[in-house]
Parts: sequence; structure tokens; C-alpha cells
Amino acid sequence: DPRGLYTCKVGETTEAKLQVHYRMCQNCIEVDAATISGIVIADVVATVLLAVAVYCVTSHDRGHMSRASDRQNLIANDQLYQ
Repeated sequence: DPRGLYTCKVGETTEAKLQVHYRMCQNCIEVDAATISGIVIADVVATVLLAVAVYCVTSHDRGHMSRASDRQNLIANDQLYQ
């Protein structure tokens, strides 16, 4: 526990006092470089997988013809309705 009153002496006559307050974390976990790199790599992989999934869902089939080509004009001349 590093809390307390510290004294710094320079020579015989000069003296400085320093009071240290240190708060301990009760529910903290220690994170090392391997944990941080694992989190970053997992985030990148998840982002890539999500991007591929969105691309696959939103891309249209190239072999499928458009529905607009299935329409037939029953009457070629629109003026007949007028």
C-alpha cells in the first residue's frame, strides 16, 4: 500500500513532504498486450464477416432476369384508352 506521508531530504537542512493518496480498484482486471491484440483481431474478423454477409445478402443474382422483362403490352397503342 503506497499511501502515506513521504519526506524528501536534500542535504541536511532542506526537507519536502509529499502525501500520497492511492485508490485501489476492487473489480479491475489486468490487461496485457496479448489480450489487447486478441480483442483487436477478433474485432477485425467480425467486421470482415459482417461486411461479407451484407454483401452476399444485398447482391443480386446475375443469372436471374428482371421482372420488368416479363411484362407484356396487351395494347401496343396507348391512344386507344384515350
